[in-house]
Amino acid sequence: MRYVMVQIPEQPAPSLPAQRSVPTSADVARVAGVSRATVSYVLNNTGAVRISEPTRRRVHQAARDLGYVPHAAARSLRAGHSRMVLMPAPTVPAGPLYSQFFNELQWALSRLDYTVVQYGSVGLQGDEAARAWAELRPVAVLVPGSGLGPQGVAVLKRSGARAVVTLGPERVEGAHALLMDHSIVGRCAGAHLLARGRRRVGVVMPEDPELELFSKPRLEGVRQALHGQDATVTEVPLAYEEEAAAQLAKSWRTLGLDAVFAYNDEYAMLLMRALKDEGVRIPDDTAVIGADDLMLGRLLRPRLSTVHIELPSGQELAELVDRAVRAAGAVPETHEVLGATVVHRAST
Repeated sequence: MRYVMVQIPEQPAPSLPAQRSVPTSADVARVAGVSRATVSYVLNNTGAVRISEPTRRRVHQAARDLGYVPHAAARSLRAGHSRMVLMPAPTVPAGPLYSQFFNELQWALSRLDYTVVQYGSVGLQGDEAARAWAELRPVAVLVPGSGLGPQGVAVLKRSGARAVVTLGPERVEGAHALLMDHSIVGRCAGAHLLARGRRRVGVVMPEDPELELFSKPRLEGVRQALHGQDATVTEVPLAYEEEAAAQLAKSWRTLGLDAVFAYNDEYAMLLMRALKDEGVRIPDDTAVIGADDLMLGRLLRPRLSTVHIELPSGQELAELVDRAVRAAGAVPETHEVLGATVVHRAST
């Protein structure tokens, strides 16, 4: 067998596109006509040094034109800590009211020069979740709900977190606490229904275990409001599904209820629609009250009575975080932050 050797001519290596150099603070200073120190003061929002507004605008414009972004890691080294505030994603469904609150909080923190990172920790709980959060080395952690314990707080602090803030029904040793006692929501709803002459009160209990953090205290609040009165409280389980509401409405008259606190406005609207389809008159046969004071409740007919929930402003919480970061060794603060008032409309 004969072999033929074939020589393949060498091909020139493809030329790579010229990479643009990464802009530096020196470039920004040159374009803006200021010192590098001034660039640092402006872009790091340093309030200790007075910089004129025209100079600030010139520096920001130069940074935008050059595509310059401050190096977070370098800034953290200079400061001795990061500017990252970690917000673990809530394990419970967040309704419109709480979503608005968290959006306002993130905006307020960004105005204070913090970077807010939301962390999805599905499958992680308690101290195990705290170790995962600590790996990111945040300067502060805001923990909604419950589950974090003192050991988890200690893990976060050893990793460099200067502030750990919990938002829930109980305080945790070592952490700042924003206490949210949802029994006040149930007390308001129960007292309102009692004042309207209702004595056989149902309380919707969502068939979602993750909502028990809110639903159980609200049920207890209704019981507190009706305690010692000639009145009864009946738990009414309900899944957030049209079919489940329709099935409940078919047997509604057998429950003998003259009022219902429907957990929140969304469950109230779901139940009201099903009750009206079954010919149950609202409020003549059954008074209905929700909670959260959503806009849609005002558009229903009859308009939905509700419990307006008062949360702290995002600005107030952002200032607490900033205060805790600046004074890391201070005694943890505790604030009761959940308020509630009844908004009486036609459904009761």
